[in-house]
Amino acid sequence: MEEAKMARKALIWSMVMGLALSFIANHVYGEHSLVGQFSGSHYHDQIRKMQAFKDSFTQPSIAPSPSYTQQPQQAAFSARVYHVTSYGADPTGRRDSTEAVLRAISDAVQGSSEGLLMEGIKNLGGAQVNLDGGNYLISRPLRLPATGLGNLMIHGGTLRASDDFATDGYLIDLSASSTSNNNEGNGGSSVGAQLSSSSSYNYEYITLKDLMLDSNYKGGGIAVRNSLRTSIDNCYIAHFTSNGILVQGGHETYIRNSFLGQHITAGGDHGEKMFSGTAISLMGNDNAVTDVVIFSAAIGILVSGQANIISGVHCYNKATGFGGTGIYLQLPGLTQTRIVNSYLDYTGIVAEDPVQLHISNTFFLGDAYIVLKSINGVANGINIVDNMFCGSDKGVDTVQLDQSKRPFKDIKQVVIDRNNVKGMNIKATVARGSVNGVGNSWVVDFNRVLVFPNLISHVQYSLSSTSSQFPNHALRNVSNNRVQIQTSLNVSASVFVTVDQWVAN
Repeated sequence: MEEAKMARKALIWSMVMGLALSFIANHVYGEHSLVGQFSGSHYHDQIRKMQAFKDSFTQPSIAPSPSYTQQPQQAAFSARVYHVTSYGADPTGRRDSTEAVLRAISDAVQGSSEGLLMEGIKNLGGAQVNLDGGNYLISRPLRLPATGLGNLMIHGGTLRASDDFATDGYLIDLSASSTSNNNEGNGGSSVGAQLSSSSSYNYEYITLKDLMLDSNYKGGGIAVRNSLRTSIDNCYIAHFTSNGILVQGGHETYIRNSFLGQHITAGGDHGEKMFSGTAISLMGNDNAVTDVVIFSAAIGILVSGQANIISGVHCYNKATGFGGTGIYLQLPGLTQTRIVNSYLDYTGIVAEDPVQLHISNTFFLGDAYIVLKSINGVANGINIVDNMFCGSDKGVDTVQLDQSKRPFKDIKQVVIDRNNVKGMNIKATVARGSVNGVGNSWVVDFNRVLVFPNLISHVQYSLSSTSSQFPNHALRNVSNNRVQIQTSLNVSASVFVTVDQWVAN
């Protein structure tokens, strides 16, 4: 009996070892050798087969678990990364790659949905269109084949406009008219019909990253229209004639870590007087521009939407002396813009009828200054504080008024204070002055400092006299930004005065 058991075990081990040797021989010498993948799924699959075979002899009364012997389930879908070179795009930039790139985009947006983002927006699950580090010639705008799409990335290469690219187009255009513009040669019509959207927004969470866009003086770089939560990150956009980046409608487009310029230069360009175009145009609400360099354009950032923030931006586009503007706030009466931690380099800020405007911790170099421009005479809720101004002793005011259309009349809650200035004329809404001498009338003139003409809301003064008799004294007159203090006697005195132009609601 014992000998029979021993013989049975020997038979089992012989068969197991035979199978193992067969597996190893096939793995090393077989026609479909997997050398270099010995620890992969194929190896573990064979081990599971061997174990199941062994168990069938040693434990015949227990059926193997179906899940234990089941083959590894193959992925239902391949990786959602679409390489444009696989579609025939030419990474050398010699041939037109427009159709190939559009086919890659079309395939990327037809993948399975991972649920909804905003209502009516299909979540593409993070599908990627990879430009494979190439330089591609593009002859018409790259648009998605339909609206109502989200969670898609296009990244990793250079797009260059061809000589026949439309001068009013954008290399990448996220717009509602995408279907009609993509029908040529890439099946856009059928894809657009399949992906029709009920969303009030065109797109959500589209990421454009690690791109260089050369508009070839044939239009713009990127247009984002009526979209949500778009990210433009680490992009270099050059040679635009309209806008480097246009944001129109929608909410929360974030532009960061990017470089924009109509001409590729590093300042002091001989052709600077001829710079044109706008690097970034924000025609929507709740957007952010952070850590961006704008090195050539007529206007660095044009803001005509509400509640935008600009932070860490370096503008040295067309200098103010040549007619350029670093940041232009063109939303009279409803500005709601914050500009912080930025660097205005020989080019300044213009704000039309500013309402709720905050500018702080920003450096103005080369006689760069801030202009409050009257359209309807409104200046309300303005903070210009804790900035640095550096000029060349040419008598340039740090904050200036443009009242060529009409004077400012509705002035409320304006604070311009605590700015440090070198080589320019400091302007503020808070001023301090003093005068001393012998007499009974002392006048302090604040026109050199105060921003708004003929506006003093509050006065505080103190009078110090060395005379044996201390006189009665009073604030006699406040007009034309001058303060007069009068005493009842002629005395030797020093008068200290503080004024501000704060007007509450």
